[in-house]
Amino acid sequence: MSQPPAIDRQHLIEGLGKGLRVLESFSDEHPRLTATEAGELAGLTRTAARRYLLSLVHFGYADTDGKHYWLRPRVLRIGQTYLESARLPRLVMPFLQRLSMQTGETGNLSVLDGHDVVYLARSNSPRVLSIGFHTGARIPAHCVSPGPVLLSSLEPPALAHWLGEHDFSRFTANTITSQPTFEESVTQARQQGYAATDQFINLGICGLSVPLVNRKGSSVGALSLTFQREAYPGDAALQKLLPGLKEIAEILRGLV
Repeated sequence: MSQPPAIDRQHLIEGLGKGLRVLESFSDEHPRLTATEAGELAGLTRTAARRYLLSLVHFGYADTDGKHYWLRPRVLRIGQTYLESARLPRLVMPFLQRLSMQTGETGNLSVLDGHDVVYLARSNSPRVLSIGFHTGARIPAHCVSPGPVLLSSLEPPALAHWLGEHDFSRFTANTITSQPTFEESVTQARQQGYAATDQFINLGICGLSVPLVNRKGSSVGALSLTFQREAYPGDAALQKLLPGLKEIAEILRGLV
């Protein structure tokens, strides 16, 4: 994965960074925050956090009852702007649709953002019941098949740091919660060119993923299929789904 270029700190607006940290403090676990709580999560004083929260309220990105603060739908504009302007999701989408039609399963494009896999594009299965993660969903990387694939492109020091910082939470009895075991799955993904998960985050749901690389050989994301376990007993998923995934990834290699 390419790293962002280093920028001289004298050119940075520190206040913008702090405001974004406050914005990112809100989550599924913390949908409503006081200024004190936001400050603790963002690494700021209560007074500073309160000023950023009030600014978010003023500009329509948050609301308050005088004590607690919560985000408003306007925040979605930020993520939607990325999805509308980013070239990769728009380029990949027609191929995901083709893949879904060929396999009858849900196709996805995802990238690694910190310790989460973020889904940038999705083509729903033509089945009546569609499964998988919606566009914009963030899932812990150890729980879904794109995780090992995306991490397999990291250099050993970067991977070791990532593994040391990651929270290997359990979601099902099948979830990998051991750092060495997950590291082995990353190594396997690097060697075999794909990764598979079997009910790691939802019972009955499996995933299969391959790396998406550009013409220079650099990782730009992962292509994956989400499917029901009962539909592919044994190694049937590898036999029926993996060839199509690899074919689409190879076609896109010359385009991304």
